[in-house]
Amino acid sequence: MRNSVILSLVLSLACSLIFLVSVKTISAQTQTALSRSANSDTKCEPTPADYLGPFYKADAPVRSRVGKGYQLTGRVISSADCSPIANAEIELWLTGPDGSYDDDHRATIFSNDSGQYQFESNFPPGYSGRPPHIHTRVSANGFRTLATQHYPEGGHEAGEFDLVLVPID
Repeated sequence: MRNSVILSLVLSLACSLIFLVSVKTISAQTQTALSRSANSDTKCEPTPADYLGPFYKADAPVRSRVGKGYQLTGRVISSADCSPIANAEIELWLTGPDGSYDDDHRATIFSNDSGQYQFESNFPPGYSGRPPHIHTRVSANGFRTLATQHYPEGGHEAGEFDLVLVPID
């Protein structure tokens, strides 16, 4: 008798779990389908502007690496419809391992046809009470120029930072 009660409880619990997983899967699939069907009305939140800083220098060399140890990737997309922005110019500058800005830690890169970019550097140290950060200035034809900053998380060797630009009216 006791074994049959335990077996019934186990079977009931298993059926409940199967039902819950099914509902969650159907719900996730429905949400994805709804997102896709509303794609034409999709808008992306623009990346907030941040301090350009006093160490910006135009005409940084075109290169995707200025050090080793931290990999930054992301996409450049339009806030109007979340579409990728190809060939956006992304200028980056950060402090070297010694905590000072120099020309060796400046770069210009461009987003690819899918709006994606990648950049490798040292993990920028904080200085003068500021957290570690990488300055970023992004420009693309038909969009407002964006100056912002990426704040890497301590202990991580990589970060993702999507850059969402606002079209010029």
